[in-house]
Amino acid sequence: MGVAELTRNAVDVLPAGELERKLEQGRPLRVKFGIDVTSPDVHIGHAIPLQRMAAFQADGHKGVLIVGDYTTRIGDPSGRSAERPLLSDEEIDTNAQTYLEQAALIIDTAPEKLEVRFNGEWLGKLDFAEILRLTRTTTVARLLERDDFAKRMAVQAPISISELLYPLMQAYDSVAIEADVELGGTDQLYNLLAGRDVMEAYGLDPQVALTTPLLLGTDGEKMSASRNNYIGLREPPEEQFGKAMRISDETLPEYYRLVMESDLDPATLEPMEAKLELARFIVRRSHGEEGVRRGENHFTRVVREGRAPDEAEIPTASVDGGSVYLPQLLSDQFGQSNSHWRRVIEQGGVRIDGEPVRELELPAERLAGSVIQAGKRQFLKVSAS
Repeated sequence: MGVAELTRNAVDVLPAGELERKLEQGRPLRVKFGIDVTSPDVHIGHAIPLQRMAAFQADGHKGVLIVGDYTTRIGDPSGRSAERPLLSDEEIDTNAQTYLEQAALIIDTAPEKLEVRFNGEWLGKLDFAEILRLTRTTTVARLLERDDFAKRMAVQAPISISELLYPLMQAYDSVAIEADVELGGTDQLYNLLAGRDVMEAYGLDPQVALTTPLLLGTDGEKMSASRNNYIGLREPPEEQFGKAMRISDETLPEYYRLVMESDLDPATLEPMEAKLELARFIVRRSHGEEGVRRGENHFTRVVREGRAPDEAEIPTASVDGGSVYLPQLLSDQFGQSNSHWRRVIEQGGVRIDGEPVRELELPAERLAGSVIQAGKRQFLKVSAS
């Protein structure tokens, strides 16, 4: 496979010529991609650099998937105007468990093709002396060159010491696994280049920094779990299909290029058909042809025709006596976290038999026999057990 295919859709491949030099060594390269587990969902924006990892794997190289169980406890400041709220240890551990399963939809998980590591393995063992050694690899002035930090300093917004340390910790991941290439979105370029500096300070051959474009979400902003504007790789077919159909006409060409990796210009298709093809691709990759049928039928009936779903297509759940914590019920059925469903309920996005509900805990007898609508496209029939 040529360099052009390995770097398809890449924005930066730095330093220039370095990837070619490493490829000429004639050995499998170690290609790193890490993600903090701030959400239980890996979204299709994450899939773009994962698609590059898959290309390297197909060319005989080894992917190294870093689950950021430790760095999630700090929070990546990239693109942030404020410090990220911290998750509980329980939420982090739960999210981490689902990460590999979802990434497996894109990359080859055979042991000879993939190494999976949790960065708590090494970051949790650093003593104070080693942390001081790590901090000597850069300067405060260099850290404050970051655009997001500069903007926050200009308005006197706080920046924690832990945030300043984040790029060094991500860089230490590259030291620990001896990365040859690190993949990431364009917002990660600073962190990836910091990895080169730290690797060199530790006497290692520095990694190549390969960035891919950031995908815009359903609201036209950067796709992000914290903005809840994403399409998760493991969301139900009906939800994936409906979200894909909400993509704006202006961003559709980027989805064809980055998500589908297609050279087809969607403008050559009828507008509705162009979006349908995108939605079918996203659902097919996660759920196969049966998922496409379910998602498209649901979209046609509920969204285009404004009817309730076919009763046979509405999933069911049973409740015992006593009280039911509604966010947990929805999380068990539709995925995503309790905190996500709490926000949806508080914003009036959940209805019981057509009436908005804002209570988080309800008597089981009130739910038994009802139909819950969560958002525009997800429905659940409730029965008494």
